[in-house]
Amino acid sequence: MKDKENLKQYARERLRECQLKQLAILKEIDRICQKHGILYWLDGGTLLGAKRHGGFIPWDDDIDIAMGRDDLKRFETVAPAELPASLFLQTPKSDPNNGPIIKVRDLNSLYLEHGDDFESGYVKGIYVDIFPFMNHPDIPRSWIKRLHVGLSKSYSILHRKHYYSLRSFAEFFWFGAKYLIYDSLWHLFCLCCPSHHYANIPIINGYGITHRRETVLPLSTIRFEDAEFPAPHDADQYLRNIYGDYMQLPSEEKRKAHAEFIQPTLV
Repeated sequence: MKDKENLKQYARERLRECQLKQLAILKEIDRICQKHGILYWLDGGTLLGAKRHGGFIPWDDDIDIAMGRDDLKRFETVAPAELPASLFLQTPKSDPNNGPIIKVRDLNSLYLEHGDDFESGYVKGIYVDIFPFMNHPDIPRSWIKRLHVGLSKSYSILHRKHYYSLRSFAEFFWFGAKYLIYDSLWHLFCLCCPSHHYANIPIINGYGITHRRETVLPLSTIRFEDAEFPAPHDADQYLRNIYGDYMQLPSEEKRKAHAEFIQPTLV
């Protein structure tokens, strides 16, 4: 336990250096998006930090942005040639075994989270997360949450490392069947229902959070640290959809970072 606390203290002492490196990554993403007319906006805790703190949440150690799926496809096409050599576009194709979320990673750092797999050689540097948004059907939020929880949980279990056992054999069929059922229902609702909502894709939206499309677009701007960045059209409502009373600070015990260990610079 003492060793674990020492690692966390080491990460806390390097938090600001980590944040500044993430900010530099964000500025590179912004430069590429501005050049190619790709829409993106600050999302999640990064938008919350901009609104409540004018920058990073003091204990936060990541940056979240979002793009529509079509814009993200364009970004995946142009970014590899546009990013400096120190940065890497990490996708399920370019670096398998890292999960479904697309990231821009720094290659000269180490950022370790709970669950990172040391047997897999995927890049583990400091990063910015890019979340893909899609149209959502106009169905009750409780239905969306039920479907998204089922899809995200099933996807996660089906894609985690398995060892040969009766349990893993049973999990494959049980969660495989659940995934197919929930995915079929989701596509049916998307096909048959009107769509005025916009949100993260189901497999990484386990909370079932959605936004009215006019809450997101057209984009506005917001100050984050020392620069202006794109933000949802109605950032206040966007954050209320996610956090409720977002201006209320969480209790001390809930002010946790994501990383277990951070080394902002390797060489």
